[in-house]
Order: sequence, then structure tokens, then C-alpha cells
Amino acid sequence: AAIHDLLLCIGTGATVQDTSRMRMQAESFYLRTEAEMAELYRDLPEALANTSKIADECDLTLEFGRLHLPQIDRPAGLSSQEYVADLCYKALPQFYPDASEAVKERLAYELEVIEKTQFADYFLVVWDIIRFVKERHIYYGVRGSAAASIVLRCLGITEVDPLEYALVFERFLNIERKEMPDIDMDFQDDRRDEVIEYVSAKYGQDHVAQIITFGTLGARAAIRDVGRALGMNLSDVDRVARLVPFGPQMTLEKALEETAELREAVANDGTVQKLIDTAHQVSGLSRHASTHAAGVVISKDPLALHAPLQRLNRESSTGGKADLVMTQFSMEDIALIGLLKMDFLGLANLTILSRAQEIIRERRPSDESPLDVHHLPLDDKKTFDLLAAGQTMGVFQLEGMGMRRYIRELKPTHFTDIAAMVALYRPGPMEQIPRFIKSKHGEEPITYPHPALEEILRETYGVIVYQEQVLFIARAFSGYSLGQADILRKAMGKKNAEVMKKQKQNFIAGAEKNGYTEALAGEIFALIEPFAGYAFNKAHAVSYALIAYQTAYLKANYPVEYMTAFLATQRDDAEKVAAAAAEARRLGIELRRPDINASEVNFTIEEGEKGQAIRFGLAAVKNVGELAVQPVVAERHRNGPFRDIGDFCRRADASAMNRRVLESLIKAGALDSFGDRGTLLHNAGRLLDFAARELKIRESGQGTLFDLFGGVAEMASAPLELEPVTVPQKELLTWEKDLLGVYVSAHPYSQFAAQAGRDTTALCGEVTEELEGQVVTLAGMVASARTSVTRDGKAYASVELEDLNGRTEVVAWPRLY
Repeated sequence: AAIHDLLLCIGTGATVQDTSRMRMQAESFYLRTEAEMAELYRDLPEALANTSKIADECDLTLEFGRLHLPQIDRPAGLSSQEYVADLCYKALPQFYPDASEAVKERLAYELEVIEKTQFADYFLVVWDIIRFVKERHIYYGVRGSAAASIVLRCLGITEVDPLEYALVFERFLNIERKEMPDIDMDFQDDRRDEVIEYVSAKYGQDHVAQIITFGTLGARAAIRDVGRALGMNLSDVDRVARLVPFGPQMTLEKALEETAELREAVANDGTVQKLIDTAHQVSGLSRHASTHAAGVVISKDPLALHAPLQRLNRESSTGGKADLVMTQFSMEDIALIGLLKMDFLGLANLTILSRAQEIIRERRPSDESPLDVHHLPLDDKKTFDLLAAGQTMGVFQLEGMGMRRYIRELKPTHFTDIAAMVALYRPGPMEQIPRFIKSKHGEEPITYPHPALEEILRETYGVIVYQEQVLFIARAFSGYSLGQADILRKAMGKKNAEVMKKQKQNFIAGAEKNGYTEALAGEIFALIEPFAGYAFNKAHAVSYALIAYQTAYLKANYPVEYMTAFLATQRDDAEKVAAAAAEARRLGIELRRPDINASEVNFTIEEGEKGQAIRFGLAAVKNVGELAVQPVVAERHRNGPFRDIGDFCRRADASAMNRRVLESLIKAGALDSFGDRGTLLHNAGRLLDFAARELKIRESGQGTLFDLFGGVAEMASAPLELEPVTVPQKELLTWEKDLLGVYVSAHPYSQFAAQAGRDTTALCGEVTEELEGQVVTLAGMVASARTSVTRDGKAYASVELEDLNGRTEVVAWPRLY
């Protein structure tokens, strides 16, 4: 009861000491034992007997293992399986004009497996969704193991040729492991709702729902929330919370085992002990429920027959309220009861690709062969030059600082190099990156654990990178089928000691049948076991490498259009806008402030004296949304530029222009052509009153004396008299940075750059890991500062320095505690 009371405080933001807070009026909200109930109702024994009678009358059977797959309309006389086969064989010449026997055999084999596992309806549902997506020109991608299927290739669902990249169908679907395959789809994030609405309309709103997910209290969050609810000093609580190491699976038990300082604090301070003991009781409990970022469920029958539901209040992408629901079963439970769960993930990079291509087509309408990112040459020199230079800011999967370093060292020359880096740049495989790079460049000899593995590992220079390689090794050494090998891989990943012992015996027995010694088989098993746990799915790596290549290609060949699309898509993320602005300047692209007479709603391209420039969109200003500026831009297009501030107030839609919007536009410099920012901001109230008065006159239909002389609207009111106010340059730039995420008209560091530049040995934006071990002198403006704690409890400070060339992080190790 006490812990439940504490959870109420956490949920309502109250403390246990609050006298007026929400609280339960009793402490008996738990399931009593039979003995307790018998004592409570000792004078009414028939009440207990009746509950048993009612329970006996109830019949609830939860059915597992049966699929409830929806079906699409099929041609008369064709089963779902026959329809899938018919679609594949008709499309085969399109993807394989001179299909070899290997291609035909692979297609026939996959169709046979689909028939035996009875998943044809699933494939048709996905095919129908992708058909809709293509008709609407919505950018999409498929991730995970689905790219390993030639059936999905022939259905037009995936772009990747599984035979070209030696992708294993059994990693996606096999008879030995009868599990629902995952065809996970990414859609451009600004149009994902259209896909969900299509599915709802197709199968019925009572057959489609999004999926719930539960947020739980992690170790650090539990300490902070409990401390707040107990009314403790927040700085003391934060100090304790920081002693818990970072990590997704970190628990308070682990933290106490790993951190001596935390154990010492608990032992020596009763308040800390109470905090940790209480936090331990709420850690791991569900704190809130929300909608899964990607999960959508589609059912053959109304969903209410299979799962509890709750309504979602959300705006439809086509306007109005979207009548959507959410399951109250989580993703894992949805799969258990046989419902079709699908991943519809919104991906900003696909939106960037879509917008970039639109911009390119608008600017180059006369191109004989319009750009199509789905049919790019995979050997473009400009693209690989960009990757080799590490200029991957804004490139999907390749833009982190560490990744940029490795890409620059790798100097990829082939598409498969990109796929390998996507797979390797994760905890675990990352240790193999230096060997991979050195082997590629001949700086380290390529070695193989055994000659029989050379063909399997040649592509990755002797390094096990992909899960598929683990499957091939198991087949080559121990005679496993690829389906059996995938079961082995999955078992290795779960690290169950008893299961692994049995799998090892089977592996060695199979290897001995193939003529290998027990000792060698044991060595190979020991080699692949750790890799099976963290090796990457090659089909997924290739699929994501394709999007990475597409974004890199556009950036290399159409830099202005690509950066404009990037800024337009990420305009609400100040950090990404700042990074993109720095990158645009590095590329020699001028970035121009928003202007009420030049800007559109979103970012646009303009021609400048020194080349092309990117103009800030009005909706990119913080606190200003599209709804507020769309009428303003439309009015300017209809009747020409605004002549002065009075003309703007008369013609702008005052109903959409509140004080916050107007002040933000002024501070960001969008109205600079009408006067200085200080004066306009000081008179913002007067401007809004004037605009409201003009709107009222127009709506009332009342004329003025000036209307008799040709309806000269601009003379309807007396000129605006504004009280002048001057604002220091420093404050103007602060406004810009706050509202745009970047300095546009000037940079505070400019006045010091020349003097500081003489004494520096490196520029902030050029500091990379290559300088590690060297002494450099930096100069810049402090952009941010924070303190943090390492996993072993050591405190450090991190400061970001910014100069005209970009930013870099400087780390110091003071004694903070």
C-alpha cells in the first residue's frame, strides 16, 4: 500500500507530504487469500460458494499458435498461394530477364516454403500495401531479413537482389523454425499516417489498431522519481542517481555490485539507504503507456474478439479526427495470440530523399532522364569520394563522429563496403573494424581460421561480420541445413548453457562426419559462438546501406538540393539545423535569414552573387507553425510583396497571427525590411491591434472615404507611428540563435576570430580522432557545458567550443565531487 501510494505521487507529481494530494482512502487494494475472504464473510458463506459457481460457468480458452491473417481480394478461382505464385512468375522477367536455373529453383523453393508455412496471405497483404505506397509516391524501404527473399523481390516489395549479395532465405523464413516472418517497412515519416489510414479503410477500422508499449522505471529514473516523491533535496538525489552506471539493462542490483561509491553511500547514510530500498521496489514497474513507434496489427476478424482495445485521439493526416485504436496487449502478446503485427516505422531520411528529389525535378524540369533514386548507379565516383573524405553529415547511418572516422579510414570503393560498416559499427563487432580496414588496404594479411572458410569470409577480409556467414560456416563444417543453422545461430545468441551444450555436441558430430577432427570442430564452434551473438543480419545491412548510398549520392551530386531537403525535414530539431547549417557553409552554400517578402513556408533555394543560397522558411522559425504563415505567403503570391509594416498588417491574416508568432518573426529577422528588430518588437502590441482593426473593417464590409477613390486599401487607415527602440547586436544574435538554431546574419565569435586564429593550431570543426595524442590549441565560444559520470563513477566535464568553422567537444577531468 505504501509503495502504491508512492507511485500515485510519482504519477501526479506530488510528494507524500502533500495533504491535499490524490490518495486512496484504504489500504486493502490487493487480492485477498481464500482464508482472508472466509474470515471476512464468515456470516455469509454462500457468498463465497456463489463466486465459485460463477467461475465454473465461465469458459475462457486463450488459443495460441493459430494465425488470424487478413486476406485481400483475389482473382476468382485462385487460392492465396496460387495468386502469390502467379504474381511472382509474371514479374520474374522484369527482375531477371534471362533467369538462370538457379534463379528459377530459388523461386520455386521459396514458394514451396511459403505454402508449407501457410503465410501466403501475409505476403499478399504486404504486396497490397506496397502497391498503394507506390501509387501514392510515398518513399519506403524494407529492413530486416526480408531482403533475403526472391519472392518479395518479384512482388516488388524489396529492391535488393538476394542472389547478388548471397542473402539467406532461411534467415527470413524456414520450415525448421515455424515463426511468422517479419517484413518490417519504413515510410517517409511525414506520410506514415496515410499508410495506416489506407490499411484501416481496406480491412475495416475495427480490424486495424496500433500497438501499446509500456514505459518502465529504470534504475536512475526510479531513484530520481522516488526522491522527488519523498520530498528529498533534488541535488542530493541527483548525486546518488549519477552513481548508477549507464546501460539499457542496468538495474539497482547491478549498480550496487559494480559501484563501490554507491555501496558506501548506502551503508553510511540512512537517507540514501531508504531512497535505494524504496527505488528498488518501484524499479521495473510500468510508469506509463504509449503508442509503439512502429507497431500496427491487422486482423482477419474484428480485433475486439482477440484483444482489449483503447481509443487513440489523434488528428488524421487528411484533416479531422482519425478514428484509430490501440491494443492493450503489447507486441509480444499480439504475436502469441496469432495476430499479424507489422512494423510501420516513420523514417526522416526517406522524407529527405523524397523532398530532395522533388526539389531536383522542380529545378531541372528539362532533364532528359529524371533522377530516380531507386535506379542509381552503385559505382558513382563522386559518392565514394564524399564517403572517403568522411563528409557524411546528413548521410543515413554514416553521420556519427566515430563512423565518419572509420569511413574516412576505410575509403569504401564498393557498395558492399558500406554494408559492412553498417554491420560493424555496433558494440561488439566494432572491435573488428581496425582489422577489417587494414586488411582491405593490404596493411595486414588476410587470414582465415581454416581454408574451408575462405570462400565464406573473402568478402569481409577474413572477419565474421554477418549472421549469414555463421550459417554458411555451420553448413560447410557440420552439414547443417540453412534452417538448422539458423536455429543454432539463435540459440548461440540466447546463451542458454544447457541448450548450447547440446548444440555443440551436434556441431562436433556433424563436423566429424564431414572429416574434420573433434579438436578443430571445437575451435570453429568457439570461433562462431561469440559472433553469432552480435553478428549483423546481412539482408538488413544491405537494405540500410542502400538508403545510405542514396543519401550520399544526392549529397555528392546535388548538394544544395539535398541540404535544403535536409533542413526542411529537420527544421524542428535545433541541433540538426545547426549541424546542417555548418555543413552547408563548409560546402560553400550561403544560408539566408527568413524574410517575409522572400521566404516560402519551408526552406527554399535562391541564386546568390557567389552561387546558390538556401533561404530559411518562415515555418522554420521557432514558435511559428505552418498554419500561421501559410495565409501570409499565399497573400504575398496573390497580391505582391508587402510594401511596409502597415501594408503587412493590413493584408496579413490577423486571425492566425498571435503575439508569440509576430514577436518570433521579428526576433528572427523576418521583418527586417520593415524596420529594425528592437523597434518592431517594442511596438508588437500596437501592430497586432492595428491588424485586428483592419481585419474587422474588412469583415464588416464597411467602406471608408478613401474607397470612393478606387478602393485604395492601403489608405484605409492612418500610417503607423512606431516608437523607436535600439537593441544591442549581442541580444539580436541571441534571438536568432534561439529561434533559428543557428546564427545567420553574423556570428558572436567573428570579432575575435582574426586575433584568436593567429594563436590556434586547429579549427574546432576540424578536430577529429586523428589528432588524438597531439597537443592542439583551440579558440572558440562556449556553446554548451555539462558534467557527467562514467560507468565506474568518475566525474568529468564536457564543453563544446564553437568557432566559424563548426564545433568540437573538449573533455576535462576535474574533481567535481
